[in-house]
Amino acid sequence: MDFTDEQVERYARHILLPQIGGAGQQKLLKAKVLVVGAGGLGSPLLLYLAAAGVGTIGIIDDDVVDLSNLQRQIVHKTNSIGTAKVKSAASTIADINPDINVIQHDGRITQQNVMDIISAYDIVADGSDNFPTRFLLNDACYFAKKTLVSGAILRFDGQVAVFKNYPGGPDDNENGNCYRCIFPAPPPADEVPSCAEAGVLGALCGTVGSIQATEILKEILGIGESMSGRLLVYEALGTTFRNITVKRDPACPLCGDNPRITDLSMHGAKDE
Repeated sequence: MDFTDEQVERYARHILLPQIGGAGQQKLLKAKVLVVGAGGLGSPLLLYLAAAGVGTIGIIDDDVVDLSNLQRQIVHKTNSIGTAKVKSAASTIADINPDINVIQHDGRITQQNVMDIISAYDIVADGSDNFPTRFLLNDACYFAKKTLVSGAILRFDGQVAVFKNYPGGPDDNENGNCYRCIFPAPPPADEVPSCAEAGVLGALCGTVGSIQATEILKEILGIGESMSGRLLVYEALGTTFRNITVKRDPACPLCGDNPRITDLSMHGAKDE
């Protein structure tokens, strides 16, 4: 794969890095990443993945841009209010980097479509805002043997983790884990408020989403130390980062020694 003169200039700061170089930039251009949610986390994810030259980016979201989104969802603009988020995000990506092939999935991830959608991508980035979707993505990526880069935010706190403990995968051992090793099941619906109910610091989304983007680029390039087996917790008010080691739970209902979840049938229509 040869670079055009414009690409050499665009990606020059990557190509200068010995850990990336021309070969690494080619990996990025050939990579396919699905971003679930074009909101607070999806915004910085999409912007940095596009700027980095990730060649194919899928976006799935069923929402339209609202004025209240603009405090944190920086991939959208005021003149995009009322526009489908996938369309608005794709337009912004095209302005940033016309190299990128953007695939718009205007809808929701469901039990019925998740396996078909994620099959076309190398890595899945979870920028969703609800537990049913997070658990569905975790289970689907496990069965499809896809790396999942997960992010979560609320008020002034955020979390990032990388899960690739699928059978036969690079972390198919006691040090690898899945989302259910940390959270075996979704909390009751009224136990954890949403950002719409509890609020969120807009800039926090940028921090957490940017970390997700960095981890995705590392996974594509095969450089640095993977975050698999760790949960990164960021507390913005104290400006603290904590790395929590998480190993595979032998009792995990998905990836444990005696799994109870063997397919996606438990994710009914209510988990859309």
